[in-house]
Amino acid sequence: MSSSSITLFFAQVSNAAAGAATTAGASDTTAQQAPPAWSPFIYILLFVAMIYFALIRPQMQAKKKVEETIKSAKTGDKVVTSSGIHGVITNVKDSTVIVRVADNVKLEIEKTHIDKITRPDTDSEKAVTAKVS
Repeated sequence: MSSSSITLFFAQVSNAAAGAATTAGASDTTAQQAPPAWSPFIYILLFVAMIYFALIRPQMQAKKKVEETIKSAKTGDKVVTSSGIHGVITNVKDSTVIVRVADNVKLEIEKTHIDKITRPDTDSEKAVTAKVS
């Protein structure tokens, strides 16, 4: 068999397959129903739900945990502020804390600027990171 006869054979087979597909496709399209008009909204809803549970909800939970940690700041806790000042809380007010940074040196700092709180546990110290954006 020559290459031209092979090419001719495959051309005839592909033409026959294409013709069969169009005749079968014509009968199938009349039997198929169009999808409902609201079906694209399902994908949009699923996408929004994925974004919420993957990005927004974890951030809200982390922010809530940080706010609870800052509210629970008490006298004797070691803190590091967002500007890098290390000290020990000596007094807690409504929105501020008094931090002793050295002997006879006390600073009044907003609670929102506390970056890290270290509380002594039984044997070791446990660092609780609290960052408010």
